Amino acid sequence: MNGLTETAQLALDTLHQKPTKGIPGKFINLMEHAYIERIANVQPGDYKKDPARTYLTFQRAMGVCLLDQYIPENPLTIGSQGFEEREKGATTGAETIVRNGILIDSPEAVVEHLEGIVFPNLQRAAKKFDEDARVKEIIAEERGLQDILGPSILKTGYRFIRFPTFSYGLYGYEHYFTAYALYPEVMEQHFSLQADLARLNNQAAARAYVEGNLPPLYRLDHDMADSRSTLVDIQSLDKIWFPHFERCLEPVLRANICLVWHCDGNLMQMVPRLLNVGIGGFQGFQYEDGMDYEKICKLKTRDGKDLIIMGGVSVTRTLPFGTPNDVKREMAWLVDKGPQTGLFLGCSSSIAPGVPWQNLQTLIEGFHYYQTHGRS
Repeated sequence: MNGLTETAQLALDTLHQKPTKGIPGKFINLMEHAYIERIANVQPGDYKKDPARTYLTFQRAMGVCLLDQYIPENPLTIGSQGFEEREKGATTGAETIVRNGILIDSPEAVVEHLEGIVFPNLQRAAKKFDEDARVKEIIAEERGLQDILGPSILKTGYRFIRFPTFSYGLYGYEHYFTAYALYPEVMEQHFSLQADLARLNNQAAARAYVEGNLPPLYRLDHDMADSRSTLVDIQSLDKIWFPHFERCLEPVLRANICLVWHCDGNLMQMVPRLLNVGIGGFQGFQYEDGMDYEKICKLKTRDGKDLIIMGGVSVTRTLPFGTPNDVKREMAWLVDKGPQTGLFLGCSSSIAPGVPWQNLQTLIEGFHYYQTHGRS
């Protein structure tokens, strides 16, 4: 972390919750190619020709100080009218789902595949896990990405800390969640085995933070809610998911790594439980689905500290359907109601095509204004 410029240092000071004049901007994933090129001040077609260089130039032009997820080719998966030629998967309309020769056409088929294929694979992976090799791998990847970003954008953690997740992406929503309801003991075994392997990985991650002198911030990301509430009954999570979630994260929490949870949907029921586990902040926020930003910003960690908050302008309401004044008001609200230290500004999620250019202009102006002036 030597040689950081003023913008990256602002991000580092903010994650350490030091008083700062400015408010740093967080990674923005804009999906519309023409806007990426316009903001990056390059020629039409340059993004497809050189996505990495154009994407990074765009991030800098947006005023981004901190980036956790480096996905320069992600916007290539979408066209100006949305997903145009995308292969259908388990959660995107596939008519038939087959895993290792097993047709997933019932909850019993989900159980058959878990017990016959997934469980043995997790057990084998845990037995052969090489902690030293994993430490080196994490440090090399994070340092390599920081080198790509350069000294003006701070790279923080994403996708190398593990925890138990739902497997709807493998089996589809219907059969997976029916199996979840009918066979909770199988689901808990799956969470337990995932956690066994995750804890080994997270012991390596904790070492990597110390040995690699990595910025002590990490974003956890797994969609567990829709616009109504959690995808499964919260009491069932209390019983069969949270204990395994907590035990696998213990090594990185003990190393004083701040874990920030990405919020998709209405996660209000999970918020106090996540804080009890040791989560240190939140990112995203779908306010229109019931996420109470103002209430969350007043909460504390289990150690009594203020939260790290990555407040996002709404990509499902304000940016696509609002006016520039709406964007300006929402940014001011995020700042006014956010924590006095530990606040980052960004967007609630990826920005899909179709957002009015004037709204994006206002967003960019807001990032630069708050980065320079802060709350003044």
